[in-house]
Amino acid sequence: MRGVGTVLALVVVATVVATFARRWRIPAPSLLVVAGLAVALLPGTPQIRISPEVIGLVVLPPLLYASAEELSWRELRAVWKPVGVLAVGLVLASAAAVGAVASMITPLSWQMALVLGAILASTDPVAVTALGRRLALPPKVQMLVQAESLFNDATSLVLYRVAVSVAVASAAASWGTAGGEFLLLAGGGTLIGAVVAGVVALIRRRTEDPVLETVISLVTPYAAYVLAEAAHTSGVTSVVVAGVVLGGRGDRLTNARIRLQLHAVYGTVVFLLESVVFSLIGLALPAQVRALSDGDRAWPLYALAVAGTLIAVRLLWLAPLSAVVQRKGGIQRPNWRVPVVLTWAGTRGVVPLAAALSIPVVAKDGSPLTERPLVLVLTTSVVVVTLVVQGFSLAFVVRRSGIALEPDHTEREEAAARCRLADAGIRRLEELSELEAVPEVVLDRLRRGLHARLDDARDRLADSTVESADLVYRQLRRDLIGVEAAELRRLYDEHTISDTTRRRLQRSLDLEEARLADA
Repeated sequence: MRGVGTVLALVVVATVVATFARRWRIPAPSLLVVAGLAVALLPGTPQIRISPEVIGLVVLPPLLYASAEELSWRELRAVWKPVGVLAVGLVLASAAAVGAVASMITPLSWQMALVLGAILASTDPVAVTALGRRLALPPKVQMLVQAESLFNDATSLVLYRVAVSVAVASAAASWGTAGGEFLLLAGGGTLIGAVVAGVVALIRRRTEDPVLETVISLVTPYAAYVLAEAAHTSGVTSVVVAGVVLGGRGDRLTNARIRLQLHAVYGTVVFLLESVVFSLIGLALPAQVRALSDGDRAWPLYALAVAGTLIAVRLLWLAPLSAVVQRKGGIQRPNWRVPVVLTWAGTRGVVPLAAALSIPVVAKDGSPLTERPLVLVLTTSVVVVTLVVQGFSLAFVVRRSGIALEPDHTEREEAAARCRLADAGIRRLEELSELEAVPEVVLDRLRRGLHARLDDARDRLADSTVESADLVYRQLRRDLIGVEAAELRRLYDEHTISDTTRRRLQRSLDLEEARLADA
């Protein structure tokens, strides 16, 4: 019961902190890590042990799936070459650099230094996506950052397995075998993810039950992950592929009502899981530090050196790659602000922590791995440093770089699209009017609504300061919805209508209010 109470308290604290982070417009992952550290340092706080199985099986699949659903297949195809270079080349370079630095400045043997490098070599998709939601990055830059973090798992996982086998079993590294394992992990995970996505798409096309659709969507990432792991391939890659495939076809698989419900449910699940997992990272560090031996007390310096190495290698790798990409795009003078932003967006998070926790406690010969606590502390502390330092300053770096999209750009793009949508609707109404298939009074009512939307969109494009009729309509309609909701409560309180009728009418008002808010 004490463990359950601790978990519930953690959920409450994490939710409150994340709520304030949104209100203060600061990155929630960074604030949650700081809050976790603060709570862990309070006297009487129970020690929380994080299980790699819980993170890998319970937390990661839905968070990865939600991140992958946000990827645009069209935009992903435009950046797949640089993503491939980063997902393989940069991971290898980062692992080698961290391993070399750690073996030189820390008490770690070169085998365990290589394990540390493999763990921290890849950026974390959960952290990158959570931080990137607040930034108005250009679509290609945002896609590059997210896609890299989602597709570099196979490389880092192969490196991790090779490094652990060297450290635990004292076996020689077989890079030929590692290459074959990489193909198995990446290719097998891709195949299983695609198959799961295909099966789920067939099922979802044949059901219109909102509850069943919600259950299927929640189960999909777990099915992709478990099946891939059971086949000894990459569960992360499988979940990502399933999310990308289904995310691009979501509007064809469900109707508007179900999409609204799925959006609300998944938003809640992602909010809770992110809140808890980033708090756990902060909570875990003090207990891990207490488990260190006296010879490892310089761990803060080691952690800063490793974090600095990761940033330096990333910048040195991204600068020439960005220059090549820009020159191929016809830009004669490369913009060095883009690689700086991409470098600073490369945070670490949940996936490295799960990998570090899964390091065996003893070697093959039964002797304890005495260097494991230091690797765990360095991993967690580097994750904390990147989430706090880079997380809190990422928005500032993006603003100073000048590559962020101005709010006016997004608004004008949306207004232009609204004009095209309203024009298409008006053209269809004119066709129906000529056919005389619909009563004129109905056509006139629909025509007035479309013309009001068209006038509002044109006002936005013209930067008009005069409130449009559509804007006034939405404001008044919201006020009327409030009056209708109050009357609905009065009818229910007076036992004039049943609870079933009240719920249906309230949902109808809620849906209309949501449409007005999105308009």
